[in-house]
Amino acid sequence: MRSKNEDVVGYGGVTLKILAGGKPPLTFEEEFTAVDLYCGCGGVTEGLKQSGFRVVAAVDNDPVACKTYRKNHPEVNLYESDIENVDPMIIRREDLKGCDVDLLVVCAPCQPFSSLNRNKGRDGRADLILQTVRFARVLRPAVIFLENVPGLTRYDEIISKLKEELRELGYRVGGPHKINAADYMVPQRRTRCILMVTRLIDPPQPPPPLTPEGSRITVRATIGKLRPLKSGEKDPCDPLHAARKHNELTIKRLSHIPKDGGSRSSLPSELQLKCHKGHDGHPDVYGRMAWDSLAPTLTTGCTDVTKGRFAHPEQDRAITLREAALLQTFPKTYEFAGGPTAIARQIGNAVPVEMVKALAPTFKKSIREIREREKSEVYREAVGGYQSQRGQSPDPGLRG
Repeated sequence: MRSKNEDVVGYGGVTLKILAGGKPPLTFEEEFTAVDLYCGCGGVTEGLKQSGFRVVAAVDNDPVACKTYRKNHPEVNLYESDIENVDPMIIRREDLKGCDVDLLVVCAPCQPFSSLNRNKGRDGRADLILQTVRFARVLRPAVIFLENVPGLTRYDEIISKLKEELRELGYRVGGPHKINAADYMVPQRRTRCILMVTRLIDPPQPPPPLTPEGSRITVRATIGKLRPLKSGEKDPCDPLHAARKHNELTIKRLSHIPKDGGSRSSLPSELQLKCHKGHDGHPDVYGRMAWDSLAPTLTTGCTDVTKGRFAHPEQDRAITLREAALLQTFPKTYEFAGGPTAIARQIGNAVPVEMVKALAPTFKKSIREIREREKSEVYREAVGGYQSQRGQSPDPGLRG
């Protein structure tokens, strides 16, 4: 409860407490707010919430992913719409109550920049990353974080345009940087391209690895204690831990793949796929994960052995949705909506929760530094206005 001798003035994400008479002490109640664009099923939001951020708004147009998001983050105002149809001024007015946001996260769909995209230069979705500018202009975030696949770096025109337009708004752009999620508590090789954008201060570098070579989190440490399953079998205690039902030929092929990291190169000729004979392309198809190594990059086909190295290290089946979610560092309590294919798509498209948590202290440090830059001006404006309302002469000590 506020003292009778105390007034409160709100400024951005900071609450100022001013004693009667307009004199210090002045305290700042720390809160970190965020807006999550292209939020998908909520991996970024989960990581930010676990790190002490209050996510006030999110945007995505995938109806099934939005159902998952609402299951886990009901307190966040989710705009289920194409981003072009979302007015950032509404977010500022309704969700931020007129204040600036501390952090804007932009994880635009990665397919336009993927090495598998055959329509390079012709995919209009690539422009979705430029929506960053429209939201930054209105929400005035202290920090902007953009994450995408490494292929983004090949799109010089888009990156240059993004940097130019953000600089016109007064931002400083760092990157693109390439980071590996395995360095940040994630048990998979997952190289990403990130940009760190700030106002008033120079953008930070990516933080040093938390789990460098030699201390990586392994497949065994992540999924090794789950209930063993055969093809088509389900864990009665966990609906997501259900093995895909493979046909007899697939099971026979998997039985010939050596345990713990084996590949299809070990298949006898009669079990090789016709499309694989005579060439060594797509070597990871039908491959097993290795217990004491990292998982491969999980994709939207992460529970299909024909889409990559997604076979269990020793059981003759693909990994389950539960195993995939854990390898993406979602907590076991995270709920998913939709059927198996839709859930696999959500998991594969997500930003790993632990990677976000590892980056969060860097975001907070930059936000604090920006607040420090603004603090003296905030103090002068808040206290000076307070004294004027009381008919007092401004404190000479508050003049610049």
